[in-house]
Amino acid sequence: MNVRAKKHLGQHFLKDEFIAEKIANTLTEKGYKNVLEIGPGMGVLTKYLLKKNLTTSVIEIDKESIEYLQVHYLNLSKRIINADFLKIDISKIFNGEQFAIIGNFPYNISTQIVFRTLENRDLIPEFSGMFQKEVAQRIAEKSGSKKYGILSVLTQAFYDVEYLFTVPPTVFNPPPKVESGVIRLIRKEDYSLPVDIPFFFKVVKTTFNQRRKTLRNSLKTFQLSDKLREDVIFAQRPEQLSVHQFIELTKKLASDGNRGDQ
Repeated sequence: MNVRAKKHLGQHFLKDEFIAEKIANTLTEKGYKNVLEIGPGMGVLTKYLLKKNLTTSVIEIDKESIEYLQVHYLNLSKRIINADFLKIDISKIFNGEQFAIIGNFPYNISTQIVFRTLENRDLIPEFSGMFQKEVAQRIAEKSGSKKYGILSVLTQAFYDVEYLFTVPPTVFNPPPKVESGVIRLIRKEDYSLPVDIPFFFKVVKTTFNQRRKTLRNSLKTFQLSDKLREDVIFAQRPEQLSVHQFIELTKKLASDGNRGDQ
């Protein structure tokens, strides 16, 4: 019995054992004892996770995949969660313990998975996964590039990101129309930011939503003071700013006394 890939769930099942093992081995296993796999499908990656000295749980929304896993992975049966990762209270999965995330992520929700991880960064010291190549590159991209954007800045504020390797469409069933990329996020030793986090997110999103404009124009709604408008940083475009500079920009806006609520 094989599971039928469902288009509405964005399923492309990994069928290459070598790639599956290679992805499993991206985990450093440092600072945590648990790993959560998102979207295990038929368990090609899962089998290599189960060989590790980690407590593996999987979360899957597709009932057909769950039935398959229950039959073929008896030692996993009590740790199969039938739920939507984007909606479940993930702090309860390992009772508040630290855990890594791994998976061959459905393209249609992959960026939402990253944002959910950022929201739960206190629990997640490490994250390895396969994305559409363009998305993986965007998360790992540095300033000065057209690919550098909201996802790059917000992820790199809390995690060190490494683009590991590219995966061809031929290793999937059905094959996607694009290449995939595997990245690893390792949480920074000090991942607290010296700014209000929701305000930082707002500043980054506001500037990149008008990425062709200078910050002076894209941040007009923040009612900048004349003194702040003259600051050289506001003559730049968002892709020119490093993560550190975005933090400094957020500090300046906060000290200017306006939070862009108008």
